[in-house]
Amino acid sequence: MVLTSVGKMSGLQKKTSGIRNICILAHVDHGKTTLADCLISSNGIISSRLAGKLRYLDSREDEQIRGITMKSSAISLHFEKGDEEYLINLIDSPGHVDFSSEVSTAVRLCDGCIIVVDAVEGVCPQTQAVLRQAWLENIRPVLVINKIDRLIVELKFTPQEAYLHLKNILEQVNAVTGTLFTSKVLEERAEKETESESISDSAPGDQIYDWSAGLEDTDDSHLYFSPDYGNVVFASAIDGWGFGIEHFAKLYSQKIGIKPAVLLKTLWGDYYLNTKAKKIMKGDQSKGKKPLFVQLVLDNIWSLYESVMKRDKEKIEKIVTSLGLKIGARESRHADPKVHLNAICSQWLPISEAVLSMVCNKLPSPLDITAERVEKLMCVGARTFDSLPPETQELKSAFMKCSSEGTAPVIVFVSKMFAVDAKALPQNKPRPLTQEEIAQRREVARRRHAEKLAANQGKELSEKPPSENTSEVNTGETKSEEQQLNSQIEIMTSKATKQEADNKESFIAFARVFSGVVQRGQKIFVLGPKYDPAEALHKLSAQCSATDDLPLVPHMTCCTLENLYLLMGRELEDLEEVPAGNVLGIGGLQDFVLKSATLSTSPACPPFTPLNFEATPIVRVAVEPKHPSDMPQLVRGMKLLNQADPCVQVLIQETGEHVLVTAGEVHLQRCLDDLKERFAKIEISVSAPIIPFRETITRPPKVDMVNEEIGRQQKVAVIHQTKEDQNKIPEGVEVDSDGLVTISTPNKHATLSVRAVPLPEEVTRLLEENSDLIRTMEQLNTSLNEDKKTHEINQKTIDRIKEFKQKLEQSLQGRKWRNAVDQIWSFGPRKCGPNILLYKFEGYKKSVWQCLENAVKEASKYRDFDNSIISGFQLATLSGPMCEEPLMGVCFMVEKWEMGKVGEVLSASSQDSGECDALEHEPNEDTVSLSSSYMAEVCSEDKHQDSNQSVPRSPEKASKHKAEVLLADCYGPFSGQLIATMKEACRYALQAKPQRLMAAMYTCEIMATAEVLDHFK
Repeated sequence: MVLTSVGKMSGLQKKTSGIRNICILAHVDHGKTTLADCLISSNGIISSRLAGKLRYLDSREDEQIRGITMKSSAISLHFEKGDEEYLINLIDSPGHVDFSSEVSTAVRLCDGCIIVVDAVEGVCPQTQAVLRQAWLENIRPVLVINKIDRLIVELKFTPQEAYLHLKNILEQVNAVTGTLFTSKVLEERAEKETESESISDSAPGDQIYDWSAGLEDTDDSHLYFSPDYGNVVFASAIDGWGFGIEHFAKLYSQKIGIKPAVLLKTLWGDYYLNTKAKKIMKGDQSKGKKPLFVQLVLDNIWSLYESVMKRDKEKIEKIVTSLGLKIGARESRHADPKVHLNAICSQWLPISEAVLSMVCNKLPSPLDITAERVEKLMCVGARTFDSLPPETQELKSAFMKCSSEGTAPVIVFVSKMFAVDAKALPQNKPRPLTQEEIAQRREVARRRHAEKLAANQGKELSEKPPSENTSEVNTGETKSEEQQLNSQIEIMTSKATKQEADNKESFIAFARVFSGVVQRGQKIFVLGPKYDPAEALHKLSAQCSATDDLPLVPHMTCCTLENLYLLMGRELEDLEEVPAGNVLGIGGLQDFVLKSATLSTSPACPPFTPLNFEATPIVRVAVEPKHPSDMPQLVRGMKLLNQADPCVQVLIQETGEHVLVTAGEVHLQRCLDDLKERFAKIEISVSAPIIPFRETITRPPKVDMVNEEIGRQQKVAVIHQTKEDQNKIPEGVEVDSDGLVTISTPNKHATLSVRAVPLPEEVTRLLEENSDLIRTMEQLNTSLNEDKKTHEINQKTIDRIKEFKQKLEQSLQGRKWRNAVDQIWSFGPRKCGPNILLYKFEGYKKSVWQCLENAVKEASKYRDFDNSIISGFQLATLSGPMCEEPLMGVCFMVEKWEMGKVGEVLSASSQDSGECDALEHEPNEDTVSLSSSYMAEVCSEDKHQDSNQSVPRSPEKASKHKAEVLLADCYGPFSGQLIATMKEACRYALQAKPQRLMAAMYTCEIMATAEVLDHFK
């Protein structure tokens, strides 16, 4: 096929109904990139002979060496089917589990996907993972069963055995899909049951639970894969052939005289052909007959393979003639029979025709996006679609229409940022010269030739006696020296500029347009993941644009789309505009987007739901430069690596170590190679993988090391040992025999008593499993405390929170845990971890369950400093006293919090002046002659003002505050003292109990077929 021009592609982008955004998903080494090569060769981009060998979309050197895909790559293909023309935006994704984050970035931009399954290996763990990802993103899949040639050449299956094997693979894939469907239906039915129970007053004994009722009522026929539905292709990508049964249904309908519709329903299944009656009968197995699929399809393919492999020239010529094919002499004489086989099969059953036809027939266009998917994309966290502002809800119609009109709002989602060499950008590539430029260069060449001749004549004059024209020669030498010097400077400057351009990495945003038309040079809003349209619309008008002079809005910036690119695998092509429904690359967002973002011309647009990552980064290594002077390059390189990879995490520990967190060993090696060769370009030293530990405490032992009960004398020895340990505790810290730690702030204005208690294992497990729910609760509580207009909470979320609270109450039983759940102050670390902070003192009432009670913050003497206590708890749980690792399974009880008179006065003055956030207190400069600590403690009204502005204040008030501050000036802000004191109290309380280190356990799940189970015995 002839290579399609960029102009043609731009024209096809405007026809939204003819666009198909698809990705190829599979387990590693199941043939995704080889299949992509076959599809690309149909557009003339690569030769059909190189398909499967070139692996065009694997553009990285390490991808070619390892033979696996490590990053998602996109390419646009043109496909003609009859009178219809289609634009296929194809994304090839990795199959290795280390790079599953790349699959997530690809799936978000697509409307459909091709699931590839190896005919020998069948359904593998990553096949299940990609099916689950496609299900979660609401995209429609089709199936390609690849590598059928292995059943013939390697396993030596007969056509009948191969048919049963293929049937088994289809059942496996459909079983995974059925599991996903069942879980969804049962979840929806459980929600309806809960709603009906709350409404109805019927007795529990009258209700009978039937789990299968919801499944029987729901139609799931469109979800499964079956050849007669047209959503399955049988293929061998390496040999260039593939087919759907509709191809053979049309072929045999003319020969046998049976309608194509009848053959389409009977070619796959328990049917056979009665040659005498010329009828298709049912029950092939019971009557010992060959299935129709074996008789009409597989027998012919097996016969062709057998003839070519055995070099039966007469039979091959007969087959080629009957099929009407033309095979070149080069292929037929080739020493490798696979070349001859590929030449025949790729003409007889071209795989690109079969797969792309199935894609166009069975996968939706951008116009067919479902309302369910739109609402899921627009609702972040616990928010429901109905709770969004009306202006935001109106954008749903723009999603559904996928309109490219000028009035339609532009909505773009960036799924990842990827780095390209600056030389690969279209604007930096050498272009062909025009006639005018050729003429100019010819003129310059003539002028240089004339100057060279003149210079030669000057040399001849210099060879004459010195008395002749001495002054003229000296002048000529001086000019020539200046010209040489200038030319050398120009060459050096151009080389330096060129080298700098070569070393530079440019970042391109991998994105899709969901609504409107994106144009080069357009100004647009960049919306961060925490952007709230309800809050922004109070400050902005829904009709405002990025070009207006707008006030600052949290988590929203404006940027200009500098370049738009058509993604063509290894190449990029310039575009002026891109209509809705297309995948594209955007340049110029490097300084605005870290990993992913939502772009829109409307401030009412919400940020899209975060991507679902199957694998989390777990492998940690410390990185440092071999030469300390290269540290700035390492810091810059790790920053670029963090932006270029959607899964990697870059951390700087308290010790100053730069830590790289990756998904696995292969992912780690790729990141280190990128760091050394592309981003930092320095030699680096890498530590052994850092093993994560967790610190915890246990109950005092009741038996010794030989499992004997600890006697009275041993208990006395333990008590003496405890007293010796207490002598090591610094002055000012009191620890009683029960482990209660009492400590005061440095200025003695507040005293805390904290006790550490181990949590039951089931509670720790429950907290870990519900970390996302705890994070949602924290967000809701924060909005309540800040007196913001909270969004309507999803009833499902409220039910989950109530269920979580009920499980905690059931797990925390006993005298010491009485009312503990209602007194939970915070979770930690990061306010969502497996540790609990309880308050056991009187005069304070605040818990993490505010979102259920809709309670507002009460005024009390502790009100303005409770955040300091929570912050100290968070710091203590983030790094324990043994080896600075996070804590796990520990409950800290604050049994006493006494505030001195000065502390109460500070709290009262802060209540009068405004609410004070203890976490954000920092020293500010002011023209009033007050100390910095005073400003950090009591001037809450100044924290949003510029530090250089003067604040008018009465002398009486200033002197009063100054008197208060003089008592605490040398110790810093009172809130900071509380944070440090709480942290130390938690650490000493932890050390007063038996401490333990917890190591992570490695679990491995092995999946095997029934045939190989004997090897594991």
